[in-house]
Amino acid sequence: MLDKTQPKTLYTARVRTDGSRDGGVSKSSDGRLDIKHSVPGTPGTGTNPEQLLAAGWSACFQGAIGIAAQRMKVKIPSGTSIDAEIDLVLTDGEYSLAARLNVSVPGLPRDVVEKLVAAAHDTCPYSKALKASTPIALNVV
Repeated sequence: MLDKTQPKTLYTARVRTDGSRDGGVSKSSDGRLDIKHSVPGTPGTGTNPEQLLAAGWSACFQGAIGIAAQRMKVKIPSGTSIDAEIDLVLTDGEYSLAARLNVSVPGLPRDVVEKLVAAAHDTCPYSKALKASTPIALNVV
């Protein structure tokens, strides 16, 4: 059982970004990440922060579903997927985000999947970080 009184850092990602979403680059200290950035909707080969958030959050959320499934003694079938959508929103001159996670767990009853998704949302560090400031829709599809 984890000791809840003393936080334990499990991993630290180190990424340096030079420039911005308009032609910048990001590289991780271990060399595993080396990407170019481009503005969403413009020509170019780079990615953007919204895509990176969608990829990271959906991967983490998949792991959180796995933890929830273990606790509920449910076997997650192959073909489970998450389509993450991150909106960059402009309202009255202020930027913000909105998000949707569309979760597909074929072969399990909808009510079981809904419980897994709710538990994952309470467990996933990305969900915890975003809940207070970002409108989030969790959809079982």
